[in-house]
Amino acid sequence: MSVRLKLTLSYAGFLLLAGAVLLGAGYFSLSRGVHPGVIFMVRSHAELFRDFLPIAVTVVVFLLVFGLVGGWFLAGRMLAPLSRITDATRLAASGSLSHRIRLAGRRDEFRELADSFDTMLARLEAQVVEQQRFAANASHELRTPLAITQTLLDVARNGQSRGTDELVERLHFVNTRAIELTEALLLLSRADRRSFAREHVDLSLLAEEAAETLLPLAERNGVTIETAGDVAPVVGSLALLLQMTTNLVHNAIVHNLPGQGAVSVTTAAHRDKVTLTVENTGEKLAPQLVAALAEPFQRGSRRARTDHAGVGLGLAIVQSIAKAHDGDLALAPRSAGGLCVTVTLPAAPPSAGG
Repeated sequence: MSVRLKLTLSYAGFLLLAGAVLLGAGYFSLSRGVHPGVIFMVRSHAELFRDFLPIAVTVVVFLLVFGLVGGWFLAGRMLAPLSRITDATRLAASGSLSHRIRLAGRRDEFRELADSFDTMLARLEAQVVEQQRFAANASHELRTPLAITQTLLDVARNGQSRGTDELVERLHFVNTRAIELTEALLLLSRADRRSFAREHVDLSLLAEEAAETLLPLAERNGVTIETAGDVAPVVGSLALLLQMTTNLVHNAIVHNLPGQGAVSVTTAAHRDKVTLTVENTGEKLAPQLVAALAEPFQRGSRRARTDHAGVGLGLAIVQSIAKAHDGDLALAPRSAGGLCVTVTLPAAPPSAGG
């Protein structure tokens, strides 16, 4: 039976039960010869039953019909929002995520359910669109090194190669770029799934390690690195947080002024959060460009012209790692040129460090 039919039968059954109780009480009262305000004697129970039975049957039939009709109508009115939610669920199951219930009326259980379902559909639609765009961009990025490799191999097969050493060097460079892109995609996927063990980590130590590791690159580019700040304890993945910090410092080095650039890495601890801030000098950036830098495969104006350009996933990985640790990423252009990047993460509880 449908829910509407069950509600109808329940409503009708309740009316019949209430009517039976009232009729029983009335019959019992009459059989005792008592009526509100009047006392009289009944000649016999048989005569009372004969006179009372038609009235009881009429009342029962009326209550039954009224209960079924009224219950069916009321159940339909009550379940109408549920029908709209069911229709929206079927559309979503068929692949249509753009449909919204938008249930009107006062806020009740059905309205809250419909609003929650609309919110879920909106998030799913946004995620699907983002995944489709990410897949398309990833396919495009992976196709480029594969196409270059195929071209080099065709040239070598046709005997048009200038030399084996040059061919090997070019293939090695293209293959390295493809491996870097693949590893970045895997790292991004790992961060999005939050499939990592958590431990106590000090961001200030990671900042020093990243700066020391990338110091040779900074010296080749003529960029100075300064690190400072407080102890910044968080709970998370040491490998992912180190990758996040390294990506920030690397981006700050390669997107900088040639020969006279500077990078500043600072950490700060607050009562319930810690911050990691990386600033770099450079050319002036438009706010529209800065807002899109954290999107996958978005490159700044200078990245494509450097030998350490990356694969366009540096800040996207930083943002995913920050979100995986319940934090956020903020980007802001510096008035004098360059970029200021701030990662905010929840501070580790006092007991996390033992």
